[in-house]
Amino acid sequence: MTLRRFLAIACVLIASPVLLHAQREKLPPDDLDIVEKKWPDAKKSNTGIRYVVEHAGSGKVLNPGDIVSVTYIGSLLTGKVFDKQLDPTKPFTFRVGRSLVIDGWDQILQLMSVGDKWIIIVPPELAYGRRGNPPRIPPYATLVFELEVRSVERE
Repeated sequence: MTLRRFLAIACVLIASPVLLHAQREKLPPDDLDIVEKKWPDAKKSNTGIRYVVEHAGSGKVLNPGDIVSVTYIGSLLTGKVFDKQLDPTKPFTFRVGRSLVIDGWDQILQLMSVGDKWIIIVPPELAYGRRGNPPRIPPYATLVFELEVRSVERE
């Protein structure tokens, strides 16, 4: 093996853990720093959503097709609230896994059950991405939700 080929292989082996980490992390670096400081115990889903369990519910986890009712507060990392639905008598109701909400919600709800109250941190690509949702949500915004599953109707 030539020295040049050996050095190329060595560089790939040394750089691969860094490159693999970069592929898995979905939060922008500045946002990641804020999230790790504000929620140091946040768990990470396999799709890159961070979450903190504030209250554990009971029952089976939600499935695609379930009709779920939730209450929530949505904010930017700065703390600025852009949307909320807190009235338990008028929860936000939709069908899970049907692209009726942002991808981050469809994904994380499939880890939750009735009564769960979580703080979820959704990376931009699983929220509104580069387009944002003007004027309330800028492009490439990481979103934070306090999300509570109030009820579910099974399909």
